[in-house]
Amino acid sequence: MTDAVDNSVAPAAATPANPDLRWYVVHAYSGMEKAVERNITERINRAGMQHKFGRILVPTEEVVEMKNGQRKTTERRFFPGYVLVEMVMDDESWHLVKHTNKVTGFVGGAKNRPAPISEEEVQKIVSQMQEGTDKPRHKVEFVVGELVRVKEGPFTDFNGSVEEVNYEKSKVRVSVTIFGRATPVELEFTQVEKT
Repeated sequence: MTDAVDNSVAPAAATPANPDLRWYVVHAYSGMEKAVERNITERINRAGMQHKFGRILVPTEEVVEMKNGQRKTTERRFFPGYVLVEMVMDDESWHLVKHTNKVTGFVGGAKNRPAPISEEEVQKIVSQMQEGTDKPRHKVEFVVGELVRVKEGPFTDFNGSVEEVNYEKSKVRVSVTIFGRATPVELEFTQVEKT
């Protein structure tokens, strides 16, 4: 009898996660993903259903943008309006998530029996999130040859094509036509917009 107790305790200690946990995609109000994450966590704790839930993810990456001449790193959501929830799907857990404030429902599968997504898909998203943290992308990305309009400075309202992009300095060199001649002008990212 002691052996039976030891066997049941050892696997639980080795694998704290429930082996029946699967990942599901939950549709939330856009812009409310973090609130939904908090709301689901609070409801799980209030209902005492921690054993039926694993991680809750809002897939985000870090992006760098220039604001008032300052480099600022912010978060951008990969899938606006979606939250990934690791859970054991049964009527009780389905009901808890489905009736959480700002949740509109599950994605995939039948209306009351959603289909899980694969572990590979989740790993791809997690590695994409990690990559975004290690090397933040720029919020605005310019391509050489792209047409832009100058929105501030001495060349306001001039159009030109991008000749060079410098993400380290957040500057772009634009070829602007002045008096019939193409003139290269170096501008901040904030001084131009895509046309």
